[in-house]
Amino acid sequence: MNWFTFRFQDFSYSFLSILFEGLPFLLLGSVLSGVIDAFVPGEVFSRILPRNKFAAIALSGALGAVFPMCECGSVVVARRFIRKGLPIASAVTYMLSAPIVNPVVALSTFAAFRGQSPWVMTSLRLALGFLLSVTVGFIVQQAPLEKILNRKILDTLPGKLRTAFRIGAAPGAEQDLNAALAEGGPRSRVLAAIQSATSDFLDVAFFLVVGAAITSVFNTAVNQQFIQPLATNAPLATLAMMGLRFLLALCSTSDAFIAASFVSFPFVAKLAFLVFGAMFDIKLFFLYGLIFRRWFVAALGIGLFTAIAVLCLRLTVLNL
Repeated sequence: MNWFTFRFQDFSYSFLSILFEGLPFLLLGSVLSGVIDAFVPGEVFSRILPRNKFAAIALSGALGAVFPMCECGSVVVARRFIRKGLPIASAVTYMLSAPIVNPVVALSTFAAFRGQSPWVMTSLRLALGFLLSVTVGFIVQQAPLEKILNRKILDTLPGKLRTAFRIGAAPGAEQDLNAALAEGGPRSRVLAAIQSATSDFLDVAFFLVVGAAITSVFNTAVNQQFIQPLATNAPLATLAMMGLRFLLALCSTSDAFIAASFVSFPFVAKLAFLVFGAMFDIKLFFLYGLIFRRWFVAALGIGLFTAIAVLCLRLTVLNL
């Protein structure tokens, strides 16, 4: 039995399915990002968030309930939040938690796991997602920005000169955007929002396409029967499911239906699949690079993988 068989027709179907699934949410995130850029003053965040840094991070972890977003869109929105002056730790916390701590994901998870302890799975997924995102936020709070943010983001922080090249932005586009905002008219602000959203969409769409292509090769060319023997061992099953979720790069709003289909795998392995994948997968590895330095992206992935594996394996005592 061959473990790798590539068929272009199968690849094309899988690739387009993933792309059409992710693009609407990416578009939604880009539109929201453009609206924030054009209509939300930077000082609004200082009024919304508590003055206490730890309370602000904790509140940011719950913002997904108000601004539900999948992982593709959350990166775009978090990047815009950072450029508008939101503290980095709060933006990172929102970026990691929004794809999990939101009502759409909660409902899809509950529906997918009917007959498989849906309340427990949904509650644990949201709780672990919130806990881990807030923990990462606290860690980022202690880190110097120059060490973790890439140069492109550093140059666009409030008070710094915007010198970085942006995909999709024509020469002088930044000045045109600022001029449009200075006019203050509704029409000019709408046009500025469209321009900003378009630029963000083009920035991120490239990495979504790359991730979808890699995922589709794995989905269609690799024989899935080779991972089935891992189901009988909880630690191996958990690690295998997390690795699989990294490669599949599914959307957090629908990945629960995939996880629930692995009926022979332990409950904790499916939980790890759902929590890790919404926070870090192959497309997010590229997308996070739009904000962070590559070493930090790698460290984030390793840290989340380790923490989620340990936490989920500790839950085996519940005999779920």
